[in-house]
Amino acid sequence: MGALKSLKQEYAIIDSIFLQFCASHGIFSVEDFLVHDVYMLVASTEQLANSDRLKQGINQILSIIETYHQPWMNGLVLLEDREQNKHCLSTGCESFDMLLQGGLHEGHVTELVGPSSSGKTQVCFQFASNVAMKLGGVVFLDSGNSFSPTRMQQIVTHISGSAENKINGILQQAMRNIECHAVFDVYALLNVLHQQKLKLKSQTGYQVRLIIVDSISSLIAPILGGSNAHGHALMVSVGYLLKELADRHNIAVVV
Repeated sequence: MGALKSLKQEYAIIDSIFLQFCASHGIFSVEDFLVHDVYMLVASTEQLANSDRLKQGINQILSIIETYHQPWMNGLVLLEDREQNKHCLSTGCESFDMLLQGGLHEGHVTELVGPSSSGKTQVCFQFASNVAMKLGGVVFLDSGNSFSPTRMQQIVTHISGSAENKINGILQQAMRNIECHAVFDVYALLNVLHQQKLKLKSQTGYQVRLIIVDSISSLIAPILGGSNAHGHALMVSVGYLLKELADRHNIAVVV
């Protein structure tokens, strides 16, 4: 989405005073704006003489984010990209692979839905273990402190079916391929996703095959409700970022 100053010509409310105010809080781009706590930003305007105008500027940025979408592309280009570059990652479970028509699709966001304690996290462990063992890097974003290395060890041991003397090597490789981040609010989630975006852009050989967010609802639910434009804008931004990472870098994403 770019630097805030790039919006100055198009939107009168985003003037040099507003940009100065944002800069004083370390905000120079739309991405910086999103990972900042906007409620605190609004509160910081209260003692300022131009408080109302600054709040209008904040609302303007939120409106821009809410209506922002990826430019339309030629359908044939999208189809060719899908057929040539996007593949399926096996989940390690034949029933899941059949259900998902081959496995977890690269370039797609797959949403796993179910009531509390129905086993969603265990399914995520299964996906992560198989991909980390056989295919490459996994980024596991843990919002509920539920990541269990012990459970992962059990799954890897079960999937590998190797002789006991080989299991340790396979387990170490699988666990080395899993990058786990604790994300306890939507700002931490956005921050980690932006870090991954920069890593994927700048590091050759940095290969992530799967991103798991367990669970996204616990991060999104607290910021929604009523006419909360900020919460909706944050939700849109998370969805856009996940889809962008999936499509641009041929990553399978599970939430």
